[in-house]
Amino acid sequence: MHEVQQPAIEPARYVAPTTIEEVLDLLETHGDRARIIAGGTDLMVELDRRVGGEVDVLIDLTRVDGLDAIYQSRHGLHLGPLVTHNAVATSPLMVELALPLAQSCLEVGSPALRNRATVVGNVVTASPANDTISALRALGCEVSLASKRGIRSISLDDFHTGVRTTVMAPDELVTGLTIRPLEPGERGLYLKLGLRKAQSISVVHIAIVVGFETSNEEGAQTGTQTVSSARIALGSVAPTIVRATEAEAALVGSPLDARSIAAAATAAAAAVQPIDDLRATAEYRTDLIPIMIKRMLGAIARNEQGQTWPTMIPVIGGPAVAPVTPAATVELADGDLISATINGSGVEAPWTPSSLLDWLRESAMLTGTKEGCAEGECGSCTVHLEGTSVLSCLVPAGRAQGATIVTIEGLASDAALHPLQQAFIDHAAVQCGYCIPGFLMAGSALANECGDLTANDIELGLSGNLCRCTGYYKIIEAQVSLNGSKAVSS
Repeated sequence: MHEVQQPAIEPARYVAPTTIEEVLDLLETHGDRARIIAGGTDLMVELDRRVGGEVDVLIDLTRVDGLDAIYQSRHGLHLGPLVTHNAVATSPLMVELALPLAQSCLEVGSPALRNRATVVGNVVTASPANDTISALRALGCEVSLASKRGIRSISLDDFHTGVRTTVMAPDELVTGLTIRPLEPGERGLYLKLGLRKAQSISVVHIAIVVGFETSNEEGAQTGTQTVSSARIALGSVAPTIVRATEAEAALVGSPLDARSIAAAATAAAAAVQPIDDLRATAEYRTDLIPIMIKRMLGAIARNEQGQTWPTMIPVIGGPAVAPVTPAATVELADGDLISATINGSGVEAPWTPSSLLDWLRESAMLTGTKEGCAEGECGSCTVHLEGTSVLSCLVPAGRAQGATIVTIEGLASDAALHPLQQAFIDHAAVQCGYCIPGFLMAGSALANECGDLTANDIELGLSGNLCRCTGYYKIIEAQVSLNGSKAVSS
């Protein structure tokens, strides 16, 4: 039997505690037979593909209050373990003081995935292709860990030990990240190259933070300020994210001009020895690095690092899923029932140790939600969880306990089609029907979000949904019909 045909790892228990103390107790008891789930957009795929050993208990953090906080203190910018990528991308504080991280968060997956995927999850998964890690390395980041044995803080520079490996002990929990904010006189930028516009794993990604001597008034006026500091982090080119220290040294003490930029670009390319894989050859990656470095440093020199930042970021109901209230610890095992409100009605169905998608289709018998890829890349399984669009294949079934869910079966009301459903009919956007439920769920949330979107906004909002019939034009036309004249004129 091929490995993809092997049965998934199925945890015997699902527990959603309400306090950190409960989480740490479970980790102490179960050790490496426990898995922490926050967003789950990596972990659910790993369980399905049998990555790692057997699991006794899945510990869901989403009912612990306060773990989704973003704030600034005297120590820096704090991100809790439930802070999603969309929460960072839509945070004015993060855009102002940690622009490279906000830019990297916007490159992760798709809108529905970013409503669940967390920055801490990206860090813990420890893939060198994970977008946010290079931005965090360039900015400077400390990781806070807790266990029943105590708490500790470690620099992100020392946190990763290899591909998908870290210094974390099995009984430890990441309780937050502390990021050094951009200071006056510093500029930062993140750039990613993927094989498509959205939902792509990086071929190469780079984050740069450059500091300038703020006292050099003449240089500020002429754009030739002397570089006082530089941090360049390269991703998807080595087993871990790496710092291009020789490239950084080539910039410090010189104006950020063509000569210093060229020297830094050459040094950065020499700093790594990439591998060949399905996305690119080593030679291609090596050739890309100096090109990307030159473009990034040129933009920073012109103070254009934020020029392409969108004025509106569609989050299709996000930027995160609201917690179930009132909070109560949930424990589920074989034979237990999940109680939820689905499409306005109460539903009770047996818990399954897999995904919300499987539970909806196989236990709740709502088959309108489709499985396309089972790894968050097609959008066919999009549903609304607490009013937020999510990819149900990447949500554990236990998250439905006490929750409010809308599936494609509930989009219409009182026998009247949703306006977007009618628009799909009017514009001949309905095709084979496989991907259409996901498009309608994402598109209806997008339509509710703002009544006046540009065509680019619509494309970004629907970027998580793939059409197997390649009929995007009619789908976009149907969405445009709901979103005003601004979209038509773009």
